[in-house]
Amino acid sequence: MLPALVAAVLLVVTYRSFHLTTLLYGLILVHCIILMVGGHYTYAEVPLFDGLWGAERNNYDKVGHFFQGFVPALVAREVLIRKRVVNGSGWRSFIIIAICLGCSAFYELIEWWVALVSGEDAEAFPGTQGYIWDTQSDMGLALLGACVSLLLLSAIHNWQLLKVDPSLAGGRW
Repeated sequence: MLPALVAAVLLVVTYRSFHLTTLLYGLILVHCIILMVGGHYTYAEVPLFDGLWGAERNNYDKVGHFFQGFVPALVAREVLIRKRVVNGSGWRSFIIIAICLGCSAFYELIEWWVALVSGEDAEAFPGTQGYIWDTQSDMGLALLGACVSLLLLSAIHNWQLLKVDPSLAGGRW
């Protein structure tokens, strides 16, 4: 749940100086709820996902990893656009996806380090639940989440960005 708590502090601290779009605040809230539910039950034991659709493992963590790409993609998009870091949607989309994949890979490294420190092998570690392709599928779902977010929400996000930062009107972004 640490990422949700860090995000909450950052949002409070930056609210006046860098007010985000309503869409982004709502998505961050949903992402935080997903993290908190996973933290409360542990991702491998969320009751609603036990044996869901006949699966042998609890796949709640897969929802979390999808949102690990879905929401940060719009966070990165908003920062890159408003700070005018990258002009042009092609390069910006590439950089956003790279940021999301980098964050996902770092999270997987943290899972590995926890397994090493706790003395559990990767198969026994609760995050993997014995699934040998867990790391790859987690990063794949973050990639999918980032792509889906950019494809489905960019137009709505553009409209809200103009409301938050009218100076973007007429610009090529």
